[in-house]
Amino acid sequence: MTKARLQIVDYSGMSREAQAPVIVSASRSTDIPAFFSRWFMNRLRKGHVVWRNPFNGKPLYVSFAKTRVLVFWTKDPRPLLAYLDEIDAMGIHYYFQFTLNDYAPEGLEPNVPPLSQRVETFQALSERLGKKRVIWRFDPLMLTDTLTVERLADRIAGVAARIRGCTERLVISFADIGVYRKVRNSLARAHVSYREFTPELMVEVAQRLQSLNRDWGLKLATCAEAVDLEPYGIGHNRCIDDRLLIELFPQDGRLMDFLGVEAGLFAAPSRPYLKDKGQRKACGCIVSKDIGRYDTCRHLCAYCYANTSCKAVENNLRKQDPEADVLVP
Repeated sequence: MTKARLQIVDYSGMSREAQAPVIVSASRSTDIPAFFSRWFMNRLRKGHVVWRNPFNGKPLYVSFAKTRVLVFWTKDPRPLLAYLDEIDAMGIHYYFQFTLNDYAPEGLEPNVPPLSQRVETFQALSERLGKKRVIWRFDPLMLTDTLTVERLADRIAGVAARIRGCTERLVISFADIGVYRKVRNSLARAHVSYREFTPELMVEVAQRLQSLNRDWGLKLATCAEAVDLEPYGIGHNRCIDDRLLIELFPQDGRLMDFLGVEAGLFAAPSRPYLKDKGQRKACGCIVSKDIGRYDTCRHLCAYCYANTSCKAVENNLRKQDPEADVLVP
Protein backbone atom coordinates (compact mmCIF):
# COMPACT_ATOMS: atom_id res chain seq x y z
CA MET A 1 0.00 0.00 0.00
CA THR A 2 2.81 2.42 0.84
CA LYS A 3 4.54 1.90 -2.51
CA ALA A 4 1.70 1.75 -5.02
CA ARG A 5 2.80 1.82 -8.65
CA LEU A 6 1.04 2.50 -11.93
CA GLN A 7 1.82 3.30 -15.55
CA ILE A 8 2.04 6.86 -16.85
CA VAL A 9 2.87 8.41 -20.21
CA ASP A 10 5.86 10.76 -20.10
CA TYR A 11 6.44 13.95 -22.12
CA SER A 12 7.81 11.94 -25.07
CA GLY A 13 4.84 9.59 -25.22
CA MET A 14 6.67 6.67 -23.60
CA SER A 15 4.92 4.47 -21.05
CA ARG A 16 6.72 4.54 -17.67
CA GLU A 17 6.22 2.81 -14.35
CA ALA A 18 5.68 5.40 -11.64
CA GLN A 19 5.49 5.39 -7.89
CA ALA A 20 2.11 6.72 -6.74
CA PRO A 21 2.47 8.09 -3.18
CA VAL A 22 -0.46 9.13 -1.04
CA ILE A 23 1.68 11.78 0.69
CA VAL A 24 4.17 13.98 -1.18
CA SER A 25 6.85 15.97 0.64
CA ALA A 26 7.81 19.23 -1.07
CA SER A 27 10.50 19.28 0.13
CA ARG A 28 13.11 18.51 2.76
CA SER A 29 15.82 18.96 0.11
CA THR A 30 14.98 22.43 -1.19
CA ASP A 31 12.43 25.22 -0.74
CA ILE A 32 9.94 24.41 -3.48
CA PRO A 33 7.32 27.00 -2.40
CA ALA A 34 9.89 29.82 -2.37
CA PHE A 35 11.76 29.06 -5.59
CA PHE A 36 9.94 26.45 -7.67
CA SER A 37 6.20 27.07 -7.27
CA ARG A 38 5.67 27.54 -11.00
CA TRP A 39 7.53 24.32 -11.77
CA PHE A 40 5.65 22.44 -9.07
CA MET A 41 2.24 23.56 -10.30
CA ASN A 42 3.15 22.66 -13.88
CA ARG A 43 3.99 19.14 -12.72
CA LEU A 44 0.88 18.87 -10.55
CA ARG A 45 -1.27 19.74 -13.56
CA LYS A 46 0.58 17.26 -15.75
CA GLY A 47 0.08 14.58 -13.13
CA HIS A 48 3.62 13.41 -12.56
CA VAL A 49 7.16 14.48 -11.75
CA VAL A 50 10.60 12.97 -12.25
CA TRP A 51 12.81 12.75 -9.19
CA ARG A 52 16.50 11.92 -9.46
CA ASN A 53 18.20 9.79 -6.82
CA PRO A 54 20.90 12.02 -5.24
CA PHE A 55 23.30 9.09 -4.88
CA ASN A 56 23.19 7.46 -8.32
CA GLY A 57 21.34 10.01 -10.47
CA LYS A 58 18.75 7.48 -11.62
CA PRO A 59 15.31 8.91 -12.44
CA LEU A 60 12.18 7.84 -10.61
CA TYR A 61 8.77 8.71 -12.00
CA VAL A 62 6.31 9.90 -9.37
CA SER A 63 2.60 10.08 -10.18
CA PHE A 64 0.17 12.37 -8.34
CA ALA A 65 -2.79 10.15 -9.25
CA LYS A 66 -3.22 8.82 -5.71
CA THR A 67 -1.86 11.83 -3.84
CA ARG A 68 -4.13 13.03 -1.04
CA VAL A 69 -1.72 15.24 0.93
CA LEU A 70 1.10 17.66 0.14
CA VAL A 71 3.45 18.66 2.94
CA PHE A 72 5.25 21.90 2.13
CA TRP A 73 8.56 22.80 3.84
CA THR A 74 9.50 26.43 3.42
CA LYS A 75 11.00 29.64 4.74
CA ASP A 76 9.02 31.78 2.29
CA PRO A 77 5.75 30.38 0.87
CA ARG A 78 4.64 33.66 -0.73
CA PRO A 79 5.10 32.50 -4.36
CA LEU A 80 2.85 29.50 -3.72
CA LEU A 81 -0.03 31.47 -2.20
CA ALA A 82 -1.43 32.40 -5.62
CA TYR A 83 -1.84 28.70 -6.43
CA LEU A 84 -3.59 27.52 -3.27
CA ASP A 85 -7.09 27.95 -4.74
CA GLU A 86 -6.07 25.73 -7.64
CA ILE A 87 -4.70 23.05 -5.32
CA ASP A 88 -7.92 23.24 -3.30
CA ALA A 89 -9.93 22.75 -6.50
CA MET A 90 -7.93 19.58 -7.21
CA GLY A 91 -9.16 18.17 -3.92
CA ILE A 92 -5.65 17.68 -2.54
CA HIS A 93 -5.02 18.49 1.13
CA TYR A 94 -1.91 20.26 2.36
CA TYR A 95 -0.22 21.84 5.32
CA PHE A 96 2.98 23.82 5.89
CA GLN A 97 6.15 23.26 7.86
CA PHE A 98 7.12 26.95 8.04
CA THR A 99 10.65 27.67 9.29
CA LEU A 100 10.67 31.10 10.89
CA ASN A 101 14.08 31.78 12.42
CA ASP A 102 15.75 35.01 13.48
CA TYR A 103 19.41 34.78 12.55
CA ALA A 104 19.80 38.09 10.71
CA PRO A 105 22.56 39.45 13.02
CA GLU A 106 24.66 36.35 12.36
CA GLY A 107 24.04 36.30 8.61
CA LEU A 108 23.18 32.60 8.73
CA GLU A 109 20.29 32.93 6.26
CA PRO A 110 21.57 35.44 3.69
CA ASN A 111 18.77 35.21 1.15
CA VAL A 112 15.62 34.86 3.23
CA PRO A 113 13.25 37.85 3.24
CA PRO A 114 13.33 40.24 6.21
CA LEU A 115 11.81 38.82 9.37
CA SER A 116 8.94 41.31 9.32
CA GLN A 117 7.92 40.13 5.86
CA ARG A 118 8.15 36.47 6.82
CA VAL A 119 6.04 37.12 9.91
CA GLU A 120 3.37 38.81 7.76
CA THR A 121 3.34 35.81 5.43
CA PHE A 122 3.02 33.44 8.38
CA GLN A 123 0.11 35.44 9.74
CA ALA A 124 -1.64 35.57 6.35
CA LEU A 125 -1.19 31.84 5.76
CA SER A 126 -2.54 31.03 9.21
CA GLU A 127 -5.55 33.27 8.67
CA ARG A 128 -6.29 31.44 5.43
CA LEU A 129 -5.68 27.85 6.50
CA GLY A 130 -6.08 27.88 10.26
CA LYS A 131 -3.37 27.57 12.87
CA LYS A 132 -3.27 23.77 12.83
CA ARG A 133 -2.07 23.72 9.21
CA VAL A 134 0.82 26.17 9.70
CA ILE A 135 3.49 24.63 11.91
CA TRP A 136 6.20 26.89 13.24
CA ARG A 137 9.77 25.63 13.10
CA PHE A 138 12.68 27.44 14.71
CA ASP A 139 15.08 25.06 13.07
CA PRO A 140 17.89 24.39 13.53
CA LEU A 141 18.90 25.96 16.82
CA MET A 142 22.39 27.44 16.46
CA LEU A 143 24.95 28.66 18.94
CA THR A 144 27.89 30.91 18.04
CA ASP A 145 30.57 32.77 19.94
CA THR A 146 28.05 35.59 20.46
CA LEU A 147 24.70 33.77 20.23
CA THR A 148 24.29 32.20 23.67
CA VAL A 149 21.45 30.01 24.92
CA GLU A 150 19.95 33.03 26.64
CA ARG A 151 20.05 35.16 23.49
CA LEU A 152 18.74 32.31 21.39
CA ALA A 153 15.78 31.89 23.74
CA ASP A 154 15.15 35.64 23.50
CA ARG A 155 15.09 35.39 19.70
CA ILE A 156 12.58 32.54 19.83
CA ALA A 157 10.44 34.50 22.29
CA GLY A 158 10.54 37.52 19.99
CA VAL A 159 9.19 35.54 17.07
CA ALA A 160 6.60 33.82 19.28
CA ALA A 161 5.23 37.18 20.36
CA ARG A 162 4.74 38.23 16.73
CA ILE A 163 2.89 35.09 15.61
CA ARG A 164 0.88 34.58 18.77
CA GLY A 165 -2.40 32.84 17.96
CA CYS A 166 -1.22 31.84 14.47
CA THR A 167 0.02 28.32 15.22
CA GLU A 168 -0.33 25.55 17.77
CA ARG A 169 3.10 23.96 17.53
CA LEU A 170 6.76 24.87 17.75
CA VAL A 171 9.28 22.35 16.37
CA ILE A 172 13.00 22.65 17.09
CA SER A 173 16.15 20.73 16.31
CA PHE A 174 19.75 21.14 17.41
CA ALA A 175 22.24 21.86 14.64
CA ASP A 176 24.40 18.80 13.87
CA ILE A 177 27.52 20.46 12.55
CA GLY A 178 30.28 18.01 13.29
CA VAL A 179 28.71 15.19 11.25
CA TYR A 180 28.35 17.25 8.05
CA ARG A 181 31.60 18.33 6.45
CA LYS A 182 29.82 20.56 3.93
CA VAL A 183 28.08 22.37 6.81
CA ARG A 184 31.41 22.97 8.52
CA ASN A 185 32.78 24.28 5.23
CA SER A 186 29.81 26.60 4.71
CA LEU A 187 30.10 28.03 8.21
CA ALA A 188 33.82 28.57 7.71
CA ARG A 189 33.18 30.43 4.44
CA ALA A 190 30.62 32.59 6.28
CA HIS A 191 33.15 33.22 9.09
CA VAL A 192 30.75 31.85 11.70
CA SER A 193 32.35 30.65 14.94
CA TYR A 194 29.82 28.02 15.92
CA ARG A 195 29.46 25.96 19.07
CA GLU A 196 28.13 22.41 19.21
CA PHE A 197 25.23 21.58 21.51
CA THR A 198 26.14 19.41 24.47
CA PRO A 199 23.47 17.46 26.38
CA GLU A 200 23.73 20.07 29.12
CA LEU A 201 23.10 22.93 26.68
CA MET A 202 20.13 21.07 25.19
CA VAL A 203 18.61 20.78 28.64
CA GLU A 204 19.24 24.47 29.28
CA VAL A 205 17.38 25.36 26.08
CA ALA A 206 14.54 23.01 27.06
CA GLN A 207 14.23 24.58 30.50
CA ARG A 208 14.02 28.07 29.02
CA LEU A 209 11.42 27.02 26.45
CA GLN A 210 9.38 25.26 29.10
CA SER A 211 9.29 28.46 31.14
CA LEU A 212 8.43 30.65 28.14
CA ASN A 213 5.74 28.23 26.99
CA ARG A 214 3.72 28.85 30.13
CA ASP A 215 2.71 32.04 28.34
CA TRP A 216 2.59 30.68 24.78
CA GLY A 217 0.64 27.47 25.36
CA LEU A 218 2.20 25.76 22.33
CA LYS A 219 2.88 22.10 21.73
CA LEU A 220 6.68 21.83 21.81
CA ALA A 221 8.54 19.08 19.99
CA THR A 222 11.94 18.16 18.60
CA CYS A 223 12.58 17.03 15.03
CA ALA A 224 14.65 13.85 14.57
CA GLU A 225 16.37 14.21 17.93
CA ALA A 226 17.12 11.21 20.15
CA VAL A 227 17.47 13.34 23.30
CA ASP A 228 14.61 12.92 25.76
CA LEU A 229 13.20 16.32 26.73
CA GLU A 230 9.80 15.06 27.86
CA PRO A 231 10.49 16.18 31.46
CA TYR A 232 10.49 19.75 30.09
CA GLY A 233 7.26 19.38 28.13
CA ILE A 234 8.99 18.81 24.78
CA GLY A 235 7.99 15.70 22.84
CA HIS A 236 9.22 14.00 19.69
CA ASN A 237 7.62 15.37 16.53
CA ARG A 238 6.23 13.68 13.48
CA CYS A 239 6.61 16.36 10.82
CA ILE A 240 4.71 14.22 8.32
CA ASP A 241 2.16 13.24 10.89
CA ASP A 242 -0.60 10.65 10.68
CA ARG A 243 -2.16 12.00 13.89
CA LEU A 244 -2.45 15.50 12.42
CA LEU A 245 -3.86 14.16 9.15
CA ILE A 246 -6.53 12.22 11.04
CA GLU A 247 -7.41 15.37 12.97
CA LEU A 248 -7.52 17.62 9.90
CA PHE A 249 -9.03 15.42 7.21
CA PRO A 250 -11.07 12.61 8.85
CA GLN A 251 -13.70 12.59 6.08
CA ASP A 252 -11.20 11.69 3.35
CA GLY A 253 -11.89 7.98 2.95
CA ARG A 254 -8.90 7.23 0.73
CA LEU A 255 -6.51 8.96 3.10
CA MET A 256 -8.02 7.27 6.15
CA ASP A 257 -7.81 3.90 4.41
CA PHE A 258 -4.11 4.52 3.76
CA LEU A 259 -3.59 5.40 7.42
CA GLY A 260 -5.54 2.34 8.55
CA VAL A 261 -8.48 4.08 10.19
CA GLU A 262 -12.18 4.34 9.55
CA ALA A 263 -13.22 7.68 8.06
CA GLY A 264 -15.49 9.83 10.16
CA LEU A 265 -15.67 12.50 12.81
CA PHE A 266 -14.16 10.25 15.46
CA ALA A 267 -11.48 8.58 13.34
CA ALA A 268 -8.67 6.97 15.31
CA PRO A 269 -5.63 4.93 14.27
CA SER A 270 -6.12 1.17 14.41
CA ARG A 271 -2.52 0.15 13.70
CA PRO A 272 1.03 1.41 14.37
CA TYR A 273 2.02 4.43 12.32
CA LEU A 274 3.72 3.93 8.96
CA LYS A 275 7.22 5.03 9.91
CA ASP A 276 9.33 6.27 7.00
CA LYS A 277 12.28 3.88 7.12
CA GLY A 278 14.22 6.06 4.68
CA GLN A 279 14.64 8.78 7.32
CA ARG A 280 16.93 8.93 10.34
CA LYS A 281 16.23 6.55 13.21
CA ALA A 282 14.98 9.34 15.49
CA CYS A 283 12.69 10.76 12.78
CA GLY A 284 9.03 10.21 13.56
CA CYS A 285 7.63 10.95 10.08
CA ILE A 286 5.32 8.52 8.36
CA VAL A 287 6.06 7.37 4.85
CA SER A 288 5.94 9.89 2.00
CA LYS A 289 7.77 10.66 -1.24
CA ASP A 290 10.05 13.69 -1.33
CA ILE A 291 10.38 15.30 -4.77
CA GLY A 292 13.11 17.87 -4.07
CA ARG A 293 16.72 18.08 -5.19
CA TYR A 294 19.87 18.91 -3.25
CA ASP A 295 22.01 21.89 -4.30
CA THR A 296 19.07 23.94 -5.60
CA CYS A 297 18.01 26.18 -2.70
CA ARG A 298 18.79 29.88 -3.15
CA HIS A 299 18.40 30.70 0.53
CA LEU A 300 22.03 29.51 0.91
CA CYS A 301 21.72 29.13 4.68
CA ALA A 302 25.15 28.59 6.20
CA TYR A 303 23.98 25.66 8.35
CA CYS A 304 22.20 23.76 5.55
CA TYR A 305 23.22 20.16 4.82
CA ALA A 306 21.27 20.11 1.53
CA ASN A 307 23.63 22.48 -0.31
CA THR A 308 27.27 21.72 -1.02
CA SER A 309 28.21 25.27 -2.01
CA CYS A 310 26.92 28.43 -3.64
CA LYS A 311 28.68 27.39 -6.85
CA ALA A 312 26.93 24.02 -6.91
CA VAL A 313 23.54 25.75 -6.53
CA GLU A 314 24.34 28.26 -9.29
CA ASN A 315 25.47 25.49 -11.66
CA ASN A 316 22.31 23.48 -11.07
CA LEU A 317 19.93 26.41 -11.42
CA ARG A 318 21.34 27.29 -14.82
CA LYS A 319 19.74 24.03 -15.96
CA GLN A 320 16.39 24.61 -14.25
CA ASP A 321 13.40 24.71 -16.62
CA PRO A 322 9.93 25.52 -15.20
CA GLU A 323 8.37 23.38 -17.92
CA ALA A 324 10.57 20.30 -17.38
CA ASP A 325 9.35 17.17 -15.64
CA VAL A 326 12.45 17.11 -13.43
CA LEU A 327 13.48 19.95 -11.11
CA VAL A 328 17.06 19.95 -12.39
CA PRO A 329 18.07 17.72 -15.37
